[in-house]
Amino acid sequence: MNQLLLPLLLMLVVAIPLVMGTRKQKKAAAAQQELLSSLAPGDRVMTTSGLYASVADASADTTIDLEIAPGVVTTWLRQAVREKVEPVVETDEDVIETDEVIEEPVVESKDDERVEEKTGAQIAPPLEHGKK
Repeated sequence: MNQLLLPLLLMLVVAIPLVMGTRKQKKAAAAQQELLSSLAPGDRVMTTSGLYASVADASADTTIDLEIAPGVVTTWLRQAVREKVEPVVETDEDVIETDEVIEEPVVESKDDERVEEKTGAQIAPPLEHGKK
């Protein structure tokens, strides 16, 4: 009896995580299948490649038509849809109305000229390959 106890415990230690992992995978696959079957025109979705689009036509079994821009409709495999995304709704709190005029910061140069500081993105100078 003692000789069978150690192999039995080892099998349990290996088998329990395998069974739990399989159950988790089955639940995730069922949830994905339910998502794909519930898609309807007008739904906002994100594909596996990160593209946001609206469903234009979901009548085919294996493909789905996505509108990626106004008037631009492309055909995708249903499996390429990763998740439904809620459309962005602007609220009154997001829009801040102000009557103040915000002046951009000014930096004085060496020549005593006034130079306006850029607040947006700046472009880095090109890399010079081969020079050390």
